[in-house]
Amino acid sequence: MRVATSAFSQVLLSQNQSIPTTSSSTCSSVLPFSSSLQSSPPLLSSSRGTIPTHLVIDDSQQQQRKTLLAETFHRNSSLRALVRELSREGSNPLRLLQRDGDWTTDQLWAAVSVLVDAGRANEAIQVFDCWRSKVITRSNEAHYLRIIRLLCERSLMIEANSIFQNMEKYGLVPTLSIYNVIIHGFAREKKFDDAIVTMKKMVEANIRPKPETYNGIIRAYGNYQMYDDMSKCVKRMELHGCFPDEVTYNILITELAQGGLVKRMEKVFRTLLSKNMNLQPSTLVSMLEAYTDLEIFEKMEKAYHQVFKTKAFLKESLIRKLATVYIKNHRLSCLEDLGNDISATVGRTDLVWCILLLSSACCFSRRGVESIIREMEVAKVQFTITFVNILALFYMKMKDFRELHAIFLQARRENLKPDIVTVGILFDAWKVGYDGTHVLEEWTTSGLLQEVAQMKTDKLVLTAFGKGFFLMNCEKLYGSLEPQAKKRKLWRYSDLIGLVFGELKATKQSGVQRM
Repeated sequence: MRVATSAFSQVLLSQNQSIPTTSSSTCSSVLPFSSSLQSSPPLLSSSRGTIPTHLVIDDSQQQQRKTLLAETFHRNSSLRALVRELSREGSNPLRLLQRDGDWTTDQLWAAVSVLVDAGRANEAIQVFDCWRSKVITRSNEAHYLRIIRLLCERSLMIEANSIFQNMEKYGLVPTLSIYNVIIHGFAREKKFDDAIVTMKKMVEANIRPKPETYNGIIRAYGNYQMYDDMSKCVKRMELHGCFPDEVTYNILITELAQGGLVKRMEKVFRTLLSKNMNLQPSTLVSMLEAYTDLEIFEKMEKAYHQVFKTKAFLKESLIRKLATVYIKNHRLSCLEDLGNDISATVGRTDLVWCILLLSSACCFSRRGVESIIREMEVAKVQFTITFVNILALFYMKMKDFRELHAIFLQARRENLKPDIVTVGILFDAWKVGYDGTHVLEEWTTSGLLQEVAQMKTDKLVLTAFGKGFFLMNCEKLYGSLEPQAKKRKLWRYSDLIGLVFGELKATKQSGVQRM
């Protein structure tokens, strides 16, 4: 910005020098806006050719910037060099530290991180101890907290606890933060007895546990689905005069929701509301997922609308679950709303287009389907086999074989290879009156049926329309084969077609013989 301002000043200066000195009357006759210019404060100082001080680049500041950039570059280069040396097989970090004399804080933590990640935690601890001993002030709680947290995050609890216990040797008293890191580390590793013992030591050291101390244990109980122990931990927490806070209740609701314990989840939720505490958006999403998994429709709908108001992020897996529940309950207008809602937050993704197409196709709305197709054409959406199969199923159900044939031809023009669902649609349509000879011959001559069979269609399509006669028989017959027969070869489309129709032919022949 300073450089741009300086350039602007030079332009003003050159313009000022190019204007001839004239009388005020002459200026008035030459410049129509001279009166307004004269009344404005001068951009340049009264001294001719002098740039205002606020527009002048400070050479000392510019030099400081250059020096800072150089130092940063040098520091980053030295860090990269140290990381390369430590990454070499057989490297000796203690010898490197002795060679360099000392390391900066950045170099120390870069070295420790590299060594821990490489499975050399003991060497990392040795380097830390050596570096710490060089300067008395380095033996402080902040540095111990950092290395203990690093070890706990890597699940190296033996090493972390060893450093934790050694703090007393140097006259250091662990802080609440350090105790919390150790306690939570033990809990994450399902070492709850060690976590409780450490908490007792904490109390003996006259450091009272805070809600966050218990919160880490509660979350760990939930992760291991130890829900009764989670409730007992809350009671123990209250017994010791440490009452749950907003975070505690949100953790409880989330863990109970993920465990599908809806009644207990709702009880904690009511408690949170009675205490005028806030429900975090992520917690509300967990409640929504619990209702969706159990297909509790009305509560799912209510939770969904609340989530949408918060603009909380919804994972694709949850969106699919919601869409599945809407389809199963024939709430196709809700399915369309879901597609539009998601579109408003993340845009028109392939999943959104799939949902919108299904919402119209499942209620056999030709106008709705054609409207969505026009929108996709305007948006220049790349067609996928999922979209092809939705339209093919729609026109097959409508018995509009002309449009069905056009869809098969369009797929070939766009080089979209059929999957097993497409093959199934062809034979199911044949069964209800469509002549698919041309399409089958084209697939055969192009070699598509000799390719390994794949399923590329979004599962929501099968949820909406069902698997159909061919696909159901294909799964049934393939599932009845011996494991060795399944593994004997890669199954091509032609193999599966032969499996289905070969079995049907054999069934018909045996029926004729019995007659």
